[in-house]
Amino acid sequence: MVDDMLRTPGAVRDAERWTAHNYHPLPVVISSAEGAWLTDVDNRRYLDCLAGYSALNFGHRHPQLIAAARAQLDKLTLTSRAFIHDQFADFCRELAELCGKDLVLPMNTGAEAVETAIKVARKWGYQVKGVPAGQANIVVAEGNFHGRTTTIVSFSTDEDARADFGPYTPGFTVVPYGDLDALAAAIDETTVAVLIEPIQGEQGVVVPPAGYLPGVRRVCDENNVLFLADEIQSGLGRTGETFACDHEGVTPDMYLLGKALGGGIVPVSAVAANADVLGVLKPGQHGSTFGGNPLACAVATEVVRLLATGEFQRRSAELGERLHAGLRGLVGKGLLAVRGRGLWAGLDIDPALMTGRQACERLMERGILAKDTHGSTIRLAPPLVITAEEIDHLVAQLAAVLAG
Repeated sequence: MVDDMLRTPGAVRDAERWTAHNYHPLPVVISSAEGAWLTDVDNRRYLDCLAGYSALNFGHRHPQLIAAARAQLDKLTLTSRAFIHDQFADFCRELAELCGKDLVLPMNTGAEAVETAIKVARKWGYQVKGVPAGQANIVVAEGNFHGRTTTIVSFSTDEDARADFGPYTPGFTVVPYGDLDALAAAIDETTVAVLIEPIQGEQGVVVPPAGYLPGVRRVCDENNVLFLADEIQSGLGRTGETFACDHEGVTPDMYLLGKALGGGIVPVSAVAANADVLGVLKPGQHGSTFGGNPLACAVATEVVRLLATGEFQRRSAELGERLHAGLRGLVGKGLLAVRGRGLWAGLDIDPALMTGRQACERLMERGILAKDTHGSTIRLAPPLVITAEEIDHLVAQLAAVLAG
């Protein structure tokens, strides 16, 4: 198929010629999209099974979100936080209510949300907990992915993300993911927070052992430590609940949100916490020129309203059961293991058959777009608007690839 493409090879060459090679994309050039489907420059259609790493939970060009963006574009796009605009209060209030928190701090990207959480946790540690100046420490997990800023890669255990970007920022202790004893042992009087993903996405959709998240909550409570839940990929309906923490009835001290919050239209992120945590920030201590801008707030408010109906959480739960049942049927037939929750799955392919990259290339030839990670693992995260028939089609195409 790749050899027969008409316009795609030239567009791929142009992209490679004029951009830094910090990504290794599949050789497909998308020109339009709607719902769960993408169309390339040669008018070939593909089922999107990545959804922008969960940024497109509601599909491409969801009518309600597009309408909100168009209406706002005709009125006001940016003021900066030097002034208050008429979309700001509704967004902050409705997102705070969705999270069950007092306050929201809007930013743009997921990495900004993580950086915000780190700064707030440190400041809380000094002003509220009484940690000596300059000694605040945050416990994180092996296999984490929280972004690519210099501070965040300082506590990454992925050498591709970390190597050659030092000197590294101190103030972090890394423990094995899912190991409560190691977590508890790492906490001391200087610990201000535990920062984890309720499900590790980049690592291959790794779900922690049952009881781990309640255990993290308990350990944090016992030691006066903040629990920061990075729900940037796992949150907002992806796993069949509003938040992945909901599966075990756990409420963190702070939610870190992004990706789907922008509806696949604009970058929007936020942290949500109670006033005794976020209230440590004062004017001039943290900010963002575009954070909480009118266009972002208009779109993100509609995202919150879509989630408030519960429809997308139900779809993810119900269709996720269908997806995982189909995938489990391929274990022993080319798949070694399947993990995940809702419409989110990590698949370990038998490396004797092919790499994850090769599997994604062969799926692309069959009209399915997915993404590999860590050698022989691929991730599936279709938009929550996918249908049962489209899920069956995805599983069938994967089965054909594995069968050779």
